[in-house]
Amino acid sequence: MDLLEEGEQWEAIKAWLRQNGLAILAGALIGIIGLLGWRWWQGRQDTQRLAANAAYENLLTTFDNGDIDSATKQLEQFRKDHADSAYVAPAGLAAARVYVLRNELDKAAAQLHIVADTARDEQLRIVARLRLARVQVAQGKPDDALATLGTADAGAFESAVAEVRGDARLAKGDRAGALKDYEASRATRTDGSEEGGPEGTDLLDLKINDLRAEGTASAPAPKG
Repeated sequence: MDLLEEGEQWEAIKAWLRQNGLAILAGALIGIIGLLGWRWWQGRQDTQRLAANAAYENLLTTFDNGDIDSATKQLEQFRKDHADSAYVAPAGLAAARVYVLRNELDKAAAQLHIVADTARDEQLRIVARLRLARVQVAQGKPDDALATLGTADAGAFESAVAEVRGDARLAKGDRAGALKDYEASRATRTDGSEEGGPEGTDLLDLKINDLRAEGTASAPAPKG
């Protein structure tokens, strides 16, 4: 390639740059701005997550210390300040647990209603409904408990749901229905999860055995 051809190519390049250089520069600037914006957003998300985590831990500590009034206020503020946080639903479940231990069942039910209605995670909604149904049985509201449990597939919690459904039926005096639910719970229980651990398994066996024994005792003796 001689110098003339190189000169012509260079002139062509300069002409192309004059025509397209502004667009190239604008594209580069947009890319840089986008990258900086993404990093800023990621940093902001990290900051919010850290703040939510700190507030959540502080809330649990306040509950553990027995300062229930202060903890309740913190929970309300937490829901306002970190409405999109993944910690919101667990915070409600933790509060409900404290209220149950204090036998403040109305307050526990209120917290569980909130989680059951608003949690973004389907599994947490199921856990909240399950615990709410238990509270409702303890409150003497078995029909409410059955309505709370519903009939939808509960996935990994199906065994625990069946057991609580049996508790509700037993509270209504439906012993046959309760036994059927307990047996269904026993048939589907496969692990030691939080909602149906070893202690729960032993208790379930006792419930089944008691109802079976009642059925045997009440059955007429076979004729001769």
